[in-house]
Amino acid sequence: MYLKKILWAVAILGLLICGFVVYQIYNAIFSPNTQFDNDEAYVYITSDASLSDVKQSLEPLLKDISTFVSVADRKGYSTNIRGGKYAIKNGMNNNEIINTLRSKNLPVKVSFNNQERLETLAGRIALQIEADSISLLQAFSDAEFLEASGFNEDTKLCMYLPNTYEFFWNTSAEDFRDRMLKEYQRYWNEDRLEKAEQLHMTPTQVMSLAAVVQKETVKADEKPRVAGVYLNRVRQRIPLQADPTVIYAIKKETGNYDTIIKRVLYRDLEMESPYNTYKYAGVPPGPITMPDISSIEAVLNPEKHEYLYFVADVSNFGYHIFAKTLAQHNRNKVQYIKWLNAKKVYR
Repeated sequence: MYLKKILWAVAILGLLICGFVVYQIYNAIFSPNTQFDNDEAYVYITSDASLSDVKQSLEPLLKDISTFVSVADRKGYSTNIRGGKYAIKNGMNNNEIINTLRSKNLPVKVSFNNQERLETLAGRIALQIEADSISLLQAFSDAEFLEASGFNEDTKLCMYLPNTYEFFWNTSAEDFRDRMLKEYQRYWNEDRLEKAEQLHMTPTQVMSLAAVVQKETVKADEKPRVAGVYLNRVRQRIPLQADPTVIYAIKKETGNYDTIIKRVLYRDLEMESPYNTYKYAGVPPGPITMPDISSIEAVLNPEKHEYLYFVADVSNFGYHIFAKTLAQHNRNKVQYIKWLNAKKVYR
């Protein structure tokens, strides 16, 4: 009888222990384990992250990091960590958190505007995805990739169309570059290729001219007229004589792309460079900046007119005064020269 009581007591104690263990396990898996006030918080897990790295990212957000680690081990997450951006919602339990980190990588919006060089583009993109600027620049400049894609050192900037795109945060440098090539190829559809052919230009030549338009005017409604001027000059084999190309040539020669040049001097026009459109007729060998879509479309759909010249309109800043003859242009230019001198803009 006494032995029977002992056995019952042991059985009951065992059940209690089992129940406690089960409760603890259930609690670790299914009880809410967040400690932030917002509706959700974001974590960024790198592609080479270890469980220790994940712990470091999650620790400020969780009540009990040890239960998370325990459940991560049980569910096999510790050996199958995936990089990306993830949203941890307020009130999530460890099971939900791990399922999120396994399969709910969120896309991010990646934006870039007009950059003069791939170096600055790489720096801009590196702020928005996991890939660093060095790996991005290496991918952008890879000689085999450029040759296979039909670009060279002068034209490689053409491939990047300023816009906003969706990427996963853990996108590699090569994957970013390859996606940009696809976007470039998608943009240059049959209709646009036909328009370029009618202009007797290749897509990269169109974009090189669009870059000049981009630098000449910030007014979208004026871009087709400016593009028309340059296309008239190309057709008549008159040098473009575009000041922004000379400024770019100076920057390229000196290696100082941060220098600010507000006024091109006569001596600058003698500079020996294929980008100096005062010395060499036709379109520059590559873009002097990254043209946006409106500038490219302006070249493909130019305003038809007989203008060959334009100069800044100081009475309507941002816009220009256009002329058909050099005599008209010289008269128009007087107001701009006077304004520069009055403002003491000598360089």
